[in-house]
Amino acid sequence: MKHYTKGLVLAASLGVINFAVADTDDVDKIARELANPNTTLGSLSFNFDYITYEGDLPNADDQGNFQVSFQPILPIPISAGTNLYIRPNFQFISDRPIYDAGSNDFRDADFGMGDIGFDVALGHSFSNGIVLAGGIVGTMDTATEKELGNDQWLLGPELAVGYVQKWGVVGLLVTHQWDIGGANDKDTSITGGQYFYTFNLGQGWQISASPSWSYNNEADSGNKFTLPLGIGVAKTTKLGNTPIKFGFQYWNYIQNADPFGPEQQFRFTVTPVVPLPW
Repeated sequence: MKHYTKGLVLAASLGVINFAVADTDDVDKIARELANPNTTLGSLSFNFDYITYEGDLPNADDQGNFQVSFQPILPIPISAGTNLYIRPNFQFISDRPIYDAGSNDFRDADFGMGDIGFDVALGHSFSNGIVLAGGIVGTMDTATEKELGNDQWLLGPELAVGYVQKWGVVGLLVTHQWDIGGANDKDTSITGGQYFYTFNLGQGWQISASPSWSYNNEADSGNKFTLPLGIGVAKTTKLGNTPIKFGFQYWNYIQNADPFGPEQQFRFTVTPVVPLPW
């Protein structure tokens, strides 16, 4: 838990970084635009997560770990209402619990970088509020420790649909990845994604969450689906001239693998808006 506390301190300190942004002073308008899955705003998203676990394995309920992820979102305008997104996601993991069959107990993996995820997608906004996006999604074998990644390269398609109105946003992202290389020769076929929603409350306040789910097609029956229910709150404000969004989400996993899987997830986010290079 001490890692989680340090992460919150780091998150707060990131909020005072001063990026020069020439944009509206209306933080509520910025908050609404950041919730748009086809946003034209550039941002840097820092996610700080603490995860607890449960399962049938010995001491599964006593496990927990902290991780940090960083995702730059820098949309490239293609035409009116259409943007290109190239979004890498860098993850750093601390104290991931690893089950040791020899000792019949868990041990913590060393701190390190996990596999880098990415997607390349085109998004288009229609006049009725519908947003469609499609492209490719992948995972690169970049983990600094074998236990922090899959030891595989993955690739596949992604599709997202959203509905944007004055009251907020709802939507669903669906991806699928197959193994295309790497030292690990097991078959991998994982369907996943996010469901997301935002309800605007005014003055930059929002009720918002974007839980990630997955379906492992190669897992045993009953251990394929991982699904959390999520709720959260977000506030967009300005620190100096920099619009910045702070958020907190709580996910409760109602479905996971029986032997061992996540139980709860606490996410604190810091997202400064940044000027686009183009």
